[in-house]
Amino acid sequence: MLKEERHHYIVDRLHREGKILATDLVVQLNVSEDTIRRDLNELAEAGVLQRVHGGALPRLQSASYEQRMQETATAKVAIARTAAGLIHDGQVVIMDSGTTVHEIANQLPPTLQATIITNSIPIAATLAHHPNVDVHILGGQLKKDAQATIGVPVIDALRQIRADLCFLGICSLHPEIGISVPDKEEAYIKRAMLEQAAEVIAVAEAAKLGTAAPYIVGPLNALTYLLTDDVLDEEALTPYRAQGIIVVRAGM
Repeated sequence: MLKEERHHYIVDRLHREGKILATDLVVQLNVSEDTIRRDLNELAEAGVLQRVHGGALPRLQSASYEQRMQETATAKVAIARTAAGLIHDGQVVIMDSGTTVHEIANQLPPTLQATIITNSIPIAATLAHHPNVDVHILGGQLKKDAQATIGVPVIDALRQIRADLCFLGICSLHPEIGISVPDKEEAYIKRAMLEQAAEVIAVAEAAKLGTAAPYIVGPLNALTYLLTDDVLDEEALTPYRAQGIIVVRAGM
């Protein structure tokens, strides 16, 4: 079998099954372990999958902030509307960067009285028009593709806060790997956010579940809630509930 045929087989199986083991591929393709290792490494370097010990997991394809704002808009609104309902008057809330979290800011009722702390420039700009929400922007280096601040000043500021809620933007979520992101600096920021909140709410469309990225933010059980859309069936969400997470599917 040619290398291109092996790659196509690997990607197809990964898409259908959600994960692959190198030992299975050795038997199925009748090639050596070294060959499979090279194949998986090449596919990982191309951004097609995420290498993990013993095999590979799906990797969410990256897109610009503007592109993500346009994708699955209906799902984002449904998730954000549900998330906004979890905020109560008087609470201190950390809002992570990300397009779904940004939509939560759009869905906040004008009567809400709360304090929002964020590193997201678009979220801060949106909340500048809210009549009753106090907005605190975490200063640091601007990461242009995420339109968010990063760096040590952001982490230091977060460590001085004890929030009631944290809405965490999710890049990848997997029952075995946990919460992961493609950027190391973002991993530091998200880790500080989830450590400084009494309850952590992950907001993620179904496409982000079951995927993995190179940098680990934390284990799945660091989350209190997972808010997602209603695309996945209950069986697919069972591994998340098994770790004590309250899973809420937002109807569209």
